[in-house]
Amino acid sequence: MTTEAFTRVLAVRHGETDWNAALRIQGHTDIALNERGRWQASRLALALAHEPLHAVYSSDLQRAHATAHAVARNAGLAVQHDLGLRERGFGDFEGRTFAEIEALDPEQARRWRQRDPGFAPGGGGESLQAFFARCVAAAAALAARHRGQTVLLVAHGGVLDCLYRAATRVALDAPRSWQLGNATVNRLLHTDDGFTLVGWNDAAHLHDGA
Repeated sequence: MTTEAFTRVLAVRHGETDWNAALRIQGHTDIALNERGRWQASRLALALAHEPLHAVYSSDLQRAHATAHAVARNAGLAVQHDLGLRERGFGDFEGRTFAEIEALDPEQARRWRQRDPGFAPGGGGESLQAFFARCVAAAAALAARHRGQTVLLVAHGGVLDCLYRAATRVALDAPRSWQLGNATVNRLLHTDDGFTLVGWNDAAHLHDGA
């Protein structure tokens, strides 16, 4: 396969926020990076300084944009927003911890915990099926636009989970056995046949002394 036949995709979850640290569901709520998240973004920029990036895309939410901007600034590129890379909409769950959701509505909590693909949280939340279709289609369209090149996609934990499942053909309702670290580097290839996994959750740049 020639390099013109695929796109190298670097997929990154945004840096840490206070709600990440408190285990609160963020969804579409626009939460800023905390101090550690800003540090993670700066370390990510150093780690990717020698990557031949042709474009940087991110969710429009500020935690993703700020993470992407740290890398794009070093590469002399602008951050381009794509709404398809937004986190899953969690409706009434947003701002709450799992324990709070369980106490308020055990049935909704059960369906969420069991990864029911058709379940959508109350208050306008998205189902896993709709979310997967939305974010994977957006990532695939961006990758197809840059065939033969390398692109950075900065998004959210849920989006990264969907990309992993798309690349490995793991079902939406299967338990997660892979990590989704903040500001770690995840590598995929995209061809006309879809995504393929190359490397996942590289956190070497976030270790002390790295």
